[in-house]
Amino acid sequence: MRRLFLTIVAAVGFSLVAATALPALADDTTVTFSITTEGLTINAPGSVSLGSVAAGTANIAGPIGPVTVTDLRATLNGSWTATVTGTDFVTGGGTAAETIDNINVSYSPGQATSTTGTGTFTPGPGGIINVPRVAFTGTALIGNNTATWNPTLTVTIPPASVGGTYTGTVTHSVG
Repeated sequence: MRRLFLTIVAAVGFSLVAATALPALADDTTVTFSITTEGLTINAPGSVSLGSVAAGTANIAGPIGPVTVTDLRATLNGSWTATVTGTDFVTGGGTAAETIDNINVSYSPGQATSTTGTGTFTPGPGGIINVPRVAFTGTALIGNNTATWNPTLTVTIPPASVGGTYTGTVTHSVG
């Protein structure tokens, strides 16, 4: 009886081993998939008021709200540079006394208020925005990332400026 039990166990064990062995012939299947990417964008507030100052005040300054670069390019060792430039500020008919030239407008990016992803995010030096200036950079980027900062705009008011509501445009771009 004992011999019969061992024979049955041995036979069942052999069947399990035989059932799990690979077939004599095999064929591989190559499997692929894609990760789609989007683009590189920048978003800034549509409008902002710096407030008001009394006639004869030397300047007005304030934050212009969060600026965010969103990089959905899923890069390996990627980079981007955000720049800023500005127009003249005018009121009324835009005569010389009603215009504050963009040479009187400076931009300070400040530090990042938030970032996501892997990389190095660095504020630019800022400066007078009569020409494009570096606002922020992202370097050594891996995958998707974002960076947000809240820049300060300072407008030096020439002594001959007349009263009124002055309007100008600050343009951010990224590439």
